[in-house]
Amino acid sequence: MHDDDLMARAEAWLAEDPDADTRAELAALIAAGDTAELTARFAGTLQFGTAGLRGELGAGPLRMNRSVVIRAAAGLAAYLKKQGTPHGDDTAGLVVIGYDARHKSADFARDTAAVMTGAGLRAAVLPRPLPTPVLAFAVRHLGAVAGVEVTASHNPPRDNGYKVYLGDGSQIVPPADAQIAAEIDAITTLTAVPRPDTGWETLGEDVLEAYLARTDAVLAQGSPRTARTVYTAMHGVGKETLLAAFARAGFPAPALVAEQADPDPDFPTVAFPNPEEPGAMDLAFAKARETGPDLVIANDPDADRCAAAVKDGADWRMLRGDEVGALLAAHLVARGAHGTFAESIVSSSLLGRIAGKAGLPYEETLTGFKWIARVEGLRYGYEEALGYCVDPEGVRDKDGITAALLITELASRLKEEGRTLLDLLDDLAVEHGLHATDQLSVRVQDLSLIADAMRRLREQPPTALAGLPVTRAEDLTQGTEELPPTDGLRYTLDGARVIVRPSGTEPKLKCYLEVVVPVADRAGLTAAREKAAGLLAAIKRDLSAAAGI
Repeated sequence: MHDDDLMARAEAWLAEDPDADTRAELAALIAAGDTAELTARFAGTLQFGTAGLRGELGAGPLRMNRSVVIRAAAGLAAYLKKQGTPHGDDTAGLVVIGYDARHKSADFARDTAAVMTGAGLRAAVLPRPLPTPVLAFAVRHLGAVAGVEVTASHNPPRDNGYKVYLGDGSQIVPPADAQIAAEIDAITTLTAVPRPDTGWETLGEDVLEAYLARTDAVLAQGSPRTARTVYTAMHGVGKETLLAAFARAGFPAPALVAEQADPDPDFPTVAFPNPEEPGAMDLAFAKARETGPDLVIANDPDADRCAAAVKDGADWRMLRGDEVGALLAAHLVARGAHGTFAESIVSSSLLGRIAGKAGLPYEETLTGFKWIARVEGLRYGYEEALGYCVDPEGVRDKDGITAALLITELASRLKEEGRTLLDLLDDLAVEHGLHATDQLSVRVQDLSLIADAMRRLREQPPTALAGLPVTRAEDLTQGTEELPPTDGLRYTLDGARVIVRPSGTEPKLKCYLEVVVPVADRAGLTAAREKAAGLLAAIKRDLSAAAGI
């Protein structure tokens, strides 16, 4: 972009910016003539896709800010009005808006409410920062035509995001994303977007009460409620809702990780506020060593994900998302659940074995709960990235609160039997084979490195990994009989499976690995785990070399 054009674009943006903070930031960059930084912010626009918007806070069209959010809200409103109301009547459609406790989240929620009201829709905002699943629940509970959640989930502190749900309570999928994006692109100036100061509703506590009442459906009547937990909210918004749900269910009150219990948009104790990241659970483990619970539970900052950790030998360890996914499935089967079990293609194939043995329907989907939630007759869905949908009639999305209830119920049942979650995992390995999973995840500054790695694998696909021949290589951009197209590669090996894809929400290349090792009996578990660990390490090494990462 020519410097004069760049400055003109920046000054035009500055003239319309409604936010004092980003105005001051942008004015300083213009005054300093910082063309490098201005180019980084004005060389395009933040793209609206199936994950909505997500990006770093700051001034300019390639950052998350009030100007970008107002445009997004106006585009969404235009899209919703073209869709009409669900029953074809003349009542204005309702849009429910929730938000987390990140920097600017409350501002973005208020702007969205103002834009919806100005567009002739009805808007209702949740009463305060609350978990994302409460918003997903409220969309269906209130009969809304759409919902918006302002959150960047477990991204770094400098990020924020904008997630859109449609009236069925699930996240948007194509072609709605492209149609909304086209409406956003048609917004040329903020002055054309009416934004009244009033006219929307701020919801009361009754919507949260309705969500908590719905959590009763997750647990079995009369089930044991004895497991003791340590809980961390990871500086997010989960604490009050989770404590209320646990109290309502009759579980012992969780011991809180005090340093991470309350919302803090700076996430001071963690490098990344994601339970999967190294070090994120250290304070929770310290609390567990001090209090000796049966289980450690963690939510991510918007509480749509749930992590669990157990004592394994002398110390505590996180269960992998696939392990929790299998445990919850086995628990639901034992309780006599009916309906379809579903997961994304990057999750462990063990779920299919569990469902098959129980005679239940099973489906694989593309990555993301926007796909899992749409499975017909869904009873239970999960994804390896700590996402679990255990009550699809209540929340058609991942829900870290109800998942925490269910895993604690399971731990309670096993405790009454003198057993642990690890004992049940051993049972599943003996019954179905040891399904061991791992991930090779590469975070980059330069997104072209991800494209280079994908191109390299497409041009020279590996013929063997860890000495196991690749029996089938699929480029998922072509789609399959079961799956729509997506940017991913799937390799089937003799006793293993690998999927490679760019992350949809972070600057990461993600490779999902699984090996299956037969186990004759419990005595063979140690050897099977050693074999699986060796294979996973070798696949990781060979895949890294093949991708050049």
